[in-house]
Amino acid sequence: AVAHLFSVAAGLDSMVVGESQVLGQLRSAYALARAESAVGRVLHELSQQALRVGKRVHTDTGIDRVGASVVAVALDVAARVLGEDLTGRRALVVGAGAMGALAGTTMRRRGLTDLVIANRSIANAARLAETLSGRAVEMAALDAELVAADVVLASTGATGIVIPVDVIERAVAARGDRPLVILDLALPRDVDPAAAALPGVTYIDLEHLRTVLDGSRSQQDVSAARSIVEAEVVAFVTWQRSVAVAPTVAALRSYAAEVVDAELLRLAGRVPDLGPQDRAEVAQAVRRVVDKLLHAPTVRVKELASAPGGEGYAAVLRELFGLDPDRRDLSEAVALPAELTGETRP
Repeated sequence: AVAHLFSVAAGLDSMVVGESQVLGQLRSAYALARAESAVGRVLHELSQQALRVGKRVHTDTGIDRVGASVVAVALDVAARVLGEDLTGRRALVVGAGAMGALAGTTMRRRGLTDLVIANRSIANAARLAETLSGRAVEMAALDAELVAADVVLASTGATGIVIPVDVIERAVAARGDRPLVILDLALPRDVDPAAAALPGVTYIDLEHLRTVLDGSRSQQDVSAARSIVEAEVVAFVTWQRSVAVAPTVAALRSYAAEVVDAELLRLAGRVPDLGPQDRAEVAQAVRRVVDKLLHAPTVRVKELASAPGGEGYAAVLRELFGLDPDRRDLSEAVALPAELTGETRP
């Protein structure tokens, strides 16, 4: 779950790899949860680290360029099929989300000025079409638009096939000999891959594009981002394990403090003539000895508990000293064994 959240914050799980809008969404979700008093210590630390991971990935890598690289490579494939120059070609973008917006912008720069945006929400399609000086249509118009388009780029974010092969087959039959390039940049696929077998159709999906991009600067940026995420996951899990042992360490120190206080009180009864200054020096010396005795084992148990499989060390500490980290009042557990006090039990 930690790895997934950090990957999301880094933009690695987005349809447009590297997009940074998700960071703002995470920040808003965290603020809303805090306003509802639904954020505890662990969730607070997890959310803050996720936001730091996202910022670090965008600062230290070039992941912001990856999405644009995918679209650019896809359009390079289309250009090779259609004759290198895409100027004046007709393009149909299916999906009005982040990838659709990026694709439309890149298409316009490449000369595809006749843009049509198809989306389930015609309002969203219209907003994107307006920014791209294109035209918005409903999904019901796909049959006619597939006949007219030279390049189809699909990226809806749907969970199933959006453009079945029979729809494309009808469009191919009405196109004559004109080639059709379909760029399916959705995950999972928007277009039935069986379309690749239709005459005149060139079908390109993300799996194909990854083989083209392997070894490129884009893949290096993704790998660098994943390395950052992996390191940050290890750091968070280590912190979480150390936090888990903290109540036990606190209970041990509280136990020791109660023991010291009880013994000093006992000493005061036995040696009533001890002056205030001497009494303060004795108390300070006893507390210093106890602190020194506890320092090394408490530091070490935190280190051991932070390692994988280290959960048992805190349990051993609790068993040895009879500790209950959930107890608020440890006054009943302060008596030292008779062997250590020199007293005999009644």
